[in-house]
Amino acid sequence: MILLRSPQMLQTLERTLRKDIPESLKVYGTIFHMNLGNPFKLEALVDKWPDFKTVIVRPQEQEMRDDLDHYTNTYQVYSKDLQSCQNALKSSDVINWKQHLQIQGLQSGLNEVIKNVAKEKSVQVKMTNRNLYLISETLNRHAPDEQTGAKSNYKTQKPKKDIDSKRFKMSSLDPTHASLVNDLWSFGGNEKSLKFISRCIRHFPSYCLLGPEGTPVSWDLMDQTGELRMAGTVPEYRGLGLISHIIYHQIQALDKLGYPMYSHIDKDNQPMQRLSQTIKQMPMKCHWQQWNCEPAASSSAKESGSQSDGGSRGAGSS
Repeated sequence: MILLRSPQMLQTLERTLRKDIPESLKVYGTIFHMNLGNPFKLEALVDKWPDFKTVIVRPQEQEMRDDLDHYTNTYQVYSKDLQSCQNALKSSDVINWKQHLQIQGLQSGLNEVIKNVAKEKSVQVKMTNRNLYLISETLNRHAPDEQTGAKSNYKTQKPKKDIDSKRFKMSSLDPTHASLVNDLWSFGGNEKSLKFISRCIRHFPSYCLLGPEGTPVSWDLMDQTGELRMAGTVPEYRGLGLISHIIYHQIQALDKLGYPMYSHIDKDNQPMQRLSQTIKQMPMKCHWQQWNCEPAASSSAKESGSQSDGGSRGAGSS
């Protein structure tokens, strides 16, 4: 695999990946933010250049010091040739299969590829599959070829019901709020996820509503791939439609910056699916997929809680 070192190569990669949205969106969003300063210190590899077939984004080696931290040890994958992809994933120079890690991608064929490689590497895999939604403004700006009929005129709809401005104030999260987010995130609830959430809050725009006590009661934030995730509302303030106001405000602000935006929703999370339909987010044919991988030899001795994806903790959407 070839490591893309120059800004010009990364900018070319971003332009090329844009043509393959939505399937390339996980990698495209990541490269987009790498070209804006690369706050997560990532690097991109391709099988050949410039006519690449497979792209893999990973943290720089010095970032992956903790073999048990799969939140940091996360790889994004997009490929036009799944055999090329499988060959790349097998290489120990590309993936450190001795670590606990995550792989993220949006192509259905990746599941078989990753299962094949994991079997060869004696790695246990847990796959998560959820519905993928593209924000309407991102569809219009970044993927006009995906538009059909009336969808080309869609924009995120403002919530019909106003919130009580005397009780709730729009604001942003700071790292001291990370534990609050962590407690409600379905993929969180442990020290390593807390570190990841704090890092996202420090480096990317976040949005929340402060309640009467002056603390966040509902929020949504962005990760290193451009995905809007970790949305949640504390139990005593649910049912008021607060998250819809946050998401609307967030999308308006981030679209002005040209950010690509998308999200995923659990197939059983009917309230968030209805909200997505109401505000005109676009469901995609491809799905959001994540593979949590553990070396088989370490699975029996893994740390309590440190590798858990968590259950459905509260009503927080990831």
